[in-house]
Amino acid sequence: MNDNTLENVLVLADGDSKEDDGQNQKPKIPAEVPVLPVRDIVVFNYMILPLFVGREKSVAAVEAALAGDRHILILTQKDENVDEPGTGDLYEVGTVGLIMRMLKMPDGRLKILVQGLSRARAAEFTAQEPALTARIELIEEPQVAELTSEHEALVRAAKEQSEQIMNLRGISSPDIMGVLSSVDDPGRLADLVASNLRMKVADAQGILACVDPIERLRLVNTQLAKEVEVAAMQAKIQGMAKEGMDKAQKDYFLREQMKAIRRELGDGADDAEELDELRAALAKAAPPEEVMREAEKQLKRLASMHQDSSEATVIRTYLDWIVELPWNRQTRDRLDIGKAEKILDEDHYDLSKVKERILEYLSVRKLNPKMKGPILCFVGPPGVGKTSLGRSIARALGRKFHRMSLGGMRDEAEIRGHRRTYIGAMPGRIIQGLKQTGSRNPVFMLDEIDKLGADFRGDPSSALLEVLDPEQNNSFTDHYMNAPFDLSKVMFICTANTLDTVPAPLLDRMETIRIPGYTEHEKIKIARRYLLPRQAAENGLRLRELQLSDPVLAKIVREYTREAGLRNLEREVGSICRKLARRKAEGQKGPFRVTAAAVEKFLGPPRMRDDALEASLPPGVALGLAWTPFGGEILHIEVQAMPGKGKLTLTGQLGEVMKESAQAALSYARARARQFGLDPEFTEKMDIHIHVPAGATPKDGPSAGVTLVTALVSALTDTPVCGDVCMTGEVTLRGRVLPVGGIKEKILAAVAHGMTTVIIPKDNEHNLVDIPAELRRRITVRPVELIDEVWPLACRSEPGADAPAAPKAPAKARTPAKAGAKPRAPRKPAAS
Repeated sequence: MNDNTLENVLVLADGDSKEDDGQNQKPKIPAEVPVLPVRDIVVFNYMILPLFVGREKSVAAVEAALAGDRHILILTQKDENVDEPGTGDLYEVGTVGLIMRMLKMPDGRLKILVQGLSRARAAEFTAQEPALTARIELIEEPQVAELTSEHEALVRAAKEQSEQIMNLRGISSPDIMGVLSSVDDPGRLADLVASNLRMKVADAQGILACVDPIERLRLVNTQLAKEVEVAAMQAKIQGMAKEGMDKAQKDYFLREQMKAIRRELGDGADDAEELDELRAALAKAAPPEEVMREAEKQLKRLASMHQDSSEATVIRTYLDWIVELPWNRQTRDRLDIGKAEKILDEDHYDLSKVKERILEYLSVRKLNPKMKGPILCFVGPPGVGKTSLGRSIARALGRKFHRMSLGGMRDEAEIRGHRRTYIGAMPGRIIQGLKQTGSRNPVFMLDEIDKLGADFRGDPSSALLEVLDPEQNNSFTDHYMNAPFDLSKVMFICTANTLDTVPAPLLDRMETIRIPGYTEHEKIKIARRYLLPRQAAENGLRLRELQLSDPVLAKIVREYTREAGLRNLEREVGSICRKLARRKAEGQKGPFRVTAAAVEKFLGPPRMRDDALEASLPPGVALGLAWTPFGGEILHIEVQAMPGKGKLTLTGQLGEVMKESAQAALSYARARARQFGLDPEFTEKMDIHIHVPAGATPKDGPSAGVTLVTALVSALTDTPVCGDVCMTGEVTLRGRVLPVGGIKEKILAAVAHGMTTVIIPKDNEHNLVDIPAELRRRITVRPVELIDEVWPLACRSEPGADAPAAPKAPAKARTPAKAGAKPRAPRKPAAS
């Protein structure tokens, strides 16, 4: 029941007495009265209540009533949100009230005191302006002649339920119960109880419109039953809250006693405050439920032990880690594809495949926000921008960036962390990186993944299997935390120079994107757009003071740096900027123009010689192509034949694969001896020495078979190979040329060394789509399927001429040409 129950009950009791003294004294109600719409209340008979009137038409209705006999019809709105209700927005049945008092408020509103007199129906609305006026029909309530047992039961139920509601709400008033017990008329009792019930407007209006007093009392009993149930539940909730409050007060009292005891013992007075701060911080961090259980368990242990003990320090550090980890904090992805593409283009030149993959990821992320983070692996030589590309990806995504170097890592605990039982234990570097970024979805770069090691402390690459598996990393468990952390939102990017040392299971979890290196044209563009501005700023120069033309940059690229990446190029540009910075510091004014002659003055004589640019090489020498983690390289393979007993000598620190290629080349030459005009038993009369002089270049890959066969045939037939032709590919004993890897890197090396023709396996022809058009225009690529196709291309008489047929040699062994001797003209081979 409402808080003003006593006031309303007493008012209705007064109404009872007045009516009982003499109904003839009730004022006569006119047939036409002003209408006062009300929003969220239903006025019953004999109910006295204050109303605040502020709407213009409502004020006019009150003033019209006061100007007359003070009667007004109070109708309730169907929708309380309507500010200007019309006749269709009001219920038809209302209560005629008598305005007993009126007071004007400072804000212009009126406060009136109204007493309900009789139910009435608005038969017809006679006026709209200035106030709503209606012709009414009074609703006479039928009298109950005699109370039956059913009627008596309804009356008692209404009184008992009303008393029960007051008891549940803590309202104990003998006056109210006295008034309720004194009312026996069913209609009057229904109005008395209904006026004080918390009901919806529609339910209260239904009771008001019900004319039959017995039926009205039934409706009221139904509402009372609902109210009893709600009041009982409310009392139960309040009791539970009070019980919890009492427990909290008890805990607070005991905690204060513990503080006093600790102060007397000389312990720190701030220990309890620290525990409270940890509790509050844990609640704010909101870790998963299982992590929260473990944290609460450790917090209870911490509260029961001395704060200066070593174990307390371990627990406190562990709780600090749980608090500071980003369990629910993450950055919002920038899913504007156009803006992300613009950022990638600003930071990096070319690298179209990488940029396309990132934009695809953003597009899928935009359409499916629940996608798992990809595991990308950038593979390429040093200095091609793998690490800086990761920073650009983070900037394009709007995410935080963290780089973790894996080079030389040998301890598994670096990834999974140490157990808390060890002294100095701490989480692994994955968890540490997430704490530093403060986000659960950063761009996490695992740098130099190909340089992981392993020893008695474990294998870090095996620990990375769970980290880099999209199906498992949603519950990555660090040994120190001993609780799962969701890594599925992290975008992992790995970098490597080569994939040979990466374990196959780890490689299977990654999407490999190769960045082979840059052409001379690309290096000039990158130097112009990025390297020059950066080095000028670092050395105190303005960009407009530095004038380097593209031919000068090409000279630096061609004669001072011969690499796949850009690091040495940036060093040389920085060296020139330092020399110019000294001139500026000595008082010279720019701009400083750097010519080709000035480059040699600043950087010294050219360091790179194009020693392979010869019309033809000595017999027995062929140029091969090799792939290294630092890019492509040119290999000089030398074969020397001399009288002997068939001994094969291999020098140049060749690997096992290269030695096998040399054996296969020799077997192929023996099998095709008659075709090349050689004695089939030449190996019994000659010793053959194969030497690869490039000591710094790794020589263990399966790509030198074609070059070895060409050099061997050249030495045995005393036929030189063209100096501007290089080749790559492996050969079988039957003469088939097998495909190899690193085609783009090898072609880059061939162009850098001035080659005009490169021979590749036919099965590698599909790799040519990765070669830029600018590079294809500078070199001729000849795909071959059989070794017989190589010889005519390798020993053509002069560059650009048609290649002659394979040379014919006499049956006896030939000796190599003497130094300085003029190369012999190619000869036609015997028919096969």
